[in-house]
Amino acid sequence: MSATQDTPQPLLIHLLRDAGAAVRLFDMGRRISKLSPDRFEKIERAQVPYPEPFLHHAWLGILIWNPKARHENAIWFLKMPLDEQGYLVQAARDDLVARLLQNAVNHQQGVLEEDALKDNPFAFKPDQEKMAMFHALAAQAMGNHASPYYEDAEAYLHGQLPLERWTDLGLQGLADFIVRLDQGDHARVLAARIDELPLPALASIATLLEHCAIPLAVRDALARRLDQLLAADTAEPLIIAALVRGLSNCADETFKQQQVLKVLHSAHALEAEVIVAIATRATSTLQAPEVLQPFLEQLAAGKAGQAGFSRVLADLMFMPALRALILHAFRNPDRSAQLSRAIGEMFGQHFE
Repeated sequence: MSATQDTPQPLLIHLLRDAGAAVRLFDMGRRISKLSPDRFEKIERAQVPYPEPFLHHAWLGILIWNPKARHENAIWFLKMPLDEQGYLVQAARDDLVARLLQNAVNHQQGVLEEDALKDNPFAFKPDQEKMAMFHALAAQAMGNHASPYYEDAEAYLHGQLPLERWTDLGLQGLADFIVRLDQGDHARVLAARIDELPLPALASIATLLEHCAIPLAVRDALARRLDQLLAADTAEPLIIAALVRGLSNCADETFKQQQVLKVLHSAHALEAEVIVAIATRATSTLQAPEVLQPFLEQLAAGKAGQAGFSRVLADLMFMPALRALILHAFRNPDRSAQLSRAIGEMFGQHFE
């Protein structure tokens, strides 16, 4: 079955439901978070903007499975363009649904196939860390067991393996552990282990933690390691960026702002990886003027140069909650000459 351009396209969420599949939706942009079907239906109908746009797109992970035949499941990753106000571009949405109707749905058997997105321009492949976390969340959603790598990760983080054995761990096993932080004493033992983890293992775990609401003990342990590394002033930028990401989803906004300010007041804020971690993960902290102003100053002075300044701000100013705040900060009479020059390069020398 294929649809003509004159035929109104059904909603993607209805297409999924009508196939008799169980469906879970996830936002895959800045971090992985659940997206309710009802909310997505409103997004599809252009009744509300997409909640967390990233690079002017909606990034979706869709888990589809047959409750009566659990081996029949599919995972779709879709990247859909947004208009200037953050709403789905309807022409692109219609094109996607038309492609799925033509290529994906076997109406005789009611099966939604993973191969449906083969050669589809709206498909994307998440990076390794997001893929591991998505699979961990998917297994949990379907009531499946953790991956075979979970037991080694659990043993390591419980202190049953030497610290140097971090090289034996699979990223998938760590992700399986992170989604189970609310089980047993996982949170307590992870918090204790964070204080002594080798830096590569710490970075992997911190980047996975950005996708969940972290327990207080884990949050505080990450903050302690961040303090230590900032004081030593010898840490690799990727480690600092990873810790920013690990702390970015904590519930206490004031605490999170304090952590970001510590980083912004360090030389590490000039590093592209670090400033991008703040911009893309700790985005909510930038709604505080006392955080936004030093962020803009460091972005203007940073090693990413003018191109990095313009790219980061083009993404942030796409978000309605930040656009007005950024424009207001641009007009701050106390801004540096360097920030003024960067603004002029981006918007023109006569920006007011």
